[in-house]
Amino acid sequence: MMKNKVQLITYADRITGQDINALTTLLNGPLHGVFGGVHLLPFYNPIDGSDAGFDPIDHSAVDERIGTWQDIQVLGADYDLMADLIVNHVSAQSFQFQDVLAKGKASSFWDLFLTKEDVFPNGMSDAEQKAIYRPRPGSCFTPMPCGDGQTYVFWTTFTDNQIDINVKVAAGIAYLNNVLTKFSANNVNIIRLDAAGYAIKQAGTNCFMLDETFDYLDKLSAQANALGMETIAEIHSHYQTQVDVAKRVNMVYDFALPPLILHSLFTNNSDALVKWLNISPRNCLTVLDTHDGIGIIDAGPMGDKPGLLNAAQIDNLVETIHANSNNQSRQATGAAASNVDLYQVNCTYYNALGANDFDYLVARAIQFFAPGVPQVYYGGLFAAENDMALLAKSNVGRDINRPYLDADIIAQSLAKPVVQGLLKLIEIRNTHSAFAGEFSVEGDDNSCALKWLLNDSEIVLKVNFARREALIMERTGNEQILTSLNDLLN
Repeated sequence: MMKNKVQLITYADRITGQDINALTTLLNGPLHGVFGGVHLLPFYNPIDGSDAGFDPIDHSAVDERIGTWQDIQVLGADYDLMADLIVNHVSAQSFQFQDVLAKGKASSFWDLFLTKEDVFPNGMSDAEQKAIYRPRPGSCFTPMPCGDGQTYVFWTTFTDNQIDINVKVAAGIAYLNNVLTKFSANNVNIIRLDAAGYAIKQAGTNCFMLDETFDYLDKLSAQANALGMETIAEIHSHYQTQVDVAKRVNMVYDFALPPLILHSLFTNNSDALVKWLNISPRNCLTVLDTHDGIGIIDAGPMGDKPGLLNAAQIDNLVETIHANSNNQSRQATGAAASNVDLYQVNCTYYNALGANDFDYLVARAIQFFAPGVPQVYYGGLFAAENDMALLAKSNVGRDINRPYLDADIIAQSLAKPVVQGLLKLIEIRNTHSAFAGEFSVEGDDNSCALKWLLNDSEIVLKVNFARREALIMERTGNEQILTSLNDLLN
């Protein structure tokens, strides 16, 4: 079982400027005792593809520039280790797809990849194409000429360098089985099912989170469990979908939490946050920031389904992030900077809050007190600000929150009061026994209280957004400790 302690989300190379071994050294040195686990973002060959590793040429190989499977084993020996099973696609540069391009249907790998014809053998109407849910603008199909003289239309949900896998056929099943087995043999004990909601396509549907998708997640989760691994479903969708998915896998992400915390801090109103925390899945991972940006869609309306926030509140949320970041996030989001995601704002969480140390600690405290196991992204750990130089260099919107660090930057960051305060919050979350107990939340208007209770041990976070006051109360028997979040900055 996953440890009930704060986890780190990071790239091996971007946090240290080096490799997997350097990350292990950092965790056992300056960050000793801080994290119970690590979500190691794609370390496959290559780590520097067009989607920073989420377009693997070889999903079963570690990029030799940052290490080996032996290095993965060493890291996983001391920490819960999560890796991404990229369920939906593989790189167009993979040897399998290059063979398809060379030989067409004569390739032994032809069945591995999904074509439009596989789903729509009788052709596709305009209405059917418009019904397909896609997180990025434009078509999800890419025509590609092959060596047999024919042009085939391949399914490319994300980009034309990410060719969708046909997960229903033997070739697709064998491909993913090979990766799962490799993970299991090398101390990976948690699998993040990346883009799993798009894996099953069916004519006459929106091709996203279908009933058949739930069945597929059931089978994939059971398969991973049989190999001794837990599964986490990575799905950005309406909040009710997260509640439904949580019943089918070991854990889900609470992607609604980040925008709801921002909304509470921006408006001094906790109503939407309290409503969500009363119904949110308990078997979840909580995040504020990730390698992808700040998710927005998960708290908003979808189609005829009302959201936790309405459309006007979502607009205000996004515009406030832009204002707080001095419009840096606007330069990295939407059509700007070659950004292709429609549902995320690219900005560090720290800059989304106007680089306000107290508000940032309040946000982290709410995350740590919310149900679930907290994950902290490496940029968020060090309260990193938007990397505008990297954005200008790469013109990739998400790079604004994917900085390259080194030992000197880490040492300087660890000395910042806000980071010291965050480390104290992490220590409280990791060590207080009540976090293994029962959760409850109450509040209205401008305040809320998040409480955990286990036998005679209790810990409560009380926040008044209007007065900008936040207090942690710890009680064991007759002993009580009060900690003001302001004091953590001193």
